[in-house]
Amino acid sequence: MTTAAPINNPALPTDWRDFYALTKPRVMSLVIFTGLCGLLAAPGSINPVIGFTAILCIALGAGGAATLNQWWEADLDAGMKRTAARPIPAGRMNPTDARDFGIALSVGSVLVMGLAVGWLAATILLVSIIYYAVIYTIWLKPRTPQNIVIGGGAGAFPPMIGWVAVTGDITLMPVLLFAIIFMWTPPHFWALALFIKSDYAKVGIPMMPVVRGQASTRKQILAYSVLLVPVAGAPWFIGGTGAIYGIIAIALSLAFLALSVPVATRISEDGDSMKPEKRLFAFSIVYLFALFAALVVDRVAAYQGFPT
Repeated sequence: MTTAAPINNPALPTDWRDFYALTKPRVMSLVIFTGLCGLLAAPGSINPVIGFTAILCIALGAGGAATLNQWWEADLDAGMKRTAARPIPAGRMNPTDARDFGIALSVGSVLVMGLAVGWLAATILLVSIIYYAVIYTIWLKPRTPQNIVIGGGAGAFPPMIGWVAVTGDITLMPVLLFAIIFMWTPPHFWALALFIKSDYAKVGIPMMPVVRGQASTRKQILAYSVLLVPVAGAPWFIGGTGAIYGIIAIALSLAFLALSVPVATRISEDGDSMKPEKRLFAFSIVYLFALFAALVVDRVAAYQGFPT
């Protein structure tokens, strides 16, 4: 662990809301949603109790990985305006308690997933936790500007886990769902990094805008946005979904691409409001929710016998 700023010892008992904050609930909401959509869109059926258990384990595993991420990066978080108020750098929680909480959530989620749902789903969940808490947090993030590109796999596992919880095997469709989030992550996160790059620069994190500069980052945002169009449409192209998903996926992806163009073709200056970057970042979140919702709508329509 590197040191960016001292972390105060907590003077008061930790509030339950601090434990909740460690799980990064806003990020977790997207993880839960994509995992649920993967489960609902998968062919076959699953007992509702088992299905609920699978989604709960995905949520707990994601929360455990996020907690371990905050435990490891507490000193870096203390040096960034955006994260300084988190429980550990703000001095409201003992780092050891956070670490133990993260380990308990991670181990518990994998064991329950294995015993109640299936060990293939549990194995993928374990890989996703290690990917985020170790490969991305400890290895990639402080070493390479490609951290988000390679580390994007960490957030791409939930729909695959949900799918496997139902089917018990890995086919091309869950791999494509993984690929969609993998390709979506760089333009989503780099749009954010462009308007908070000073925070990353201050604590020495080699995010793309800090190391390679704005121009390179903007070109890569556009490149990944272009690639996202065929990747998002691939489930329809291979016959894994109907036209409902396909048309919505292509329309959303073209809108994503259109919003990335002004980001790629401009140069911001000090004091710039960064409206195109903020607009792309905000839409990218809506995009993923809407895309995976379309996957479920398409599946329900096919199940009900409606033409898709």
